[in-house]
Amino acid sequence: MALDEPNDNDDTFDVDGFKYIVNKEFMEKAQPIKVDFHMYGFKLDCNIDFGPGCTSCGTQNTCCS
Repeated sequence: MALDEPNDNDDTFDVDGFKYIVNKEFMEKAQPIKVDFHMYGFKLDCNIDFGPGCTSCGTQNTCCS
């Protein structure tokens, strides 16, 4: 997850006052995408299995931000 401006390759979503920009190609692979706010930041869950190696943000099998 990063701050960005939308371009022609992105879809833009407004959810509860937050604007999300997602690359269209990534969205096709990852949907559904769920964004949760936790005490220490955001947690992204998606349809991509990153396996047990994706643990840098303290979660497993999720899209880490």
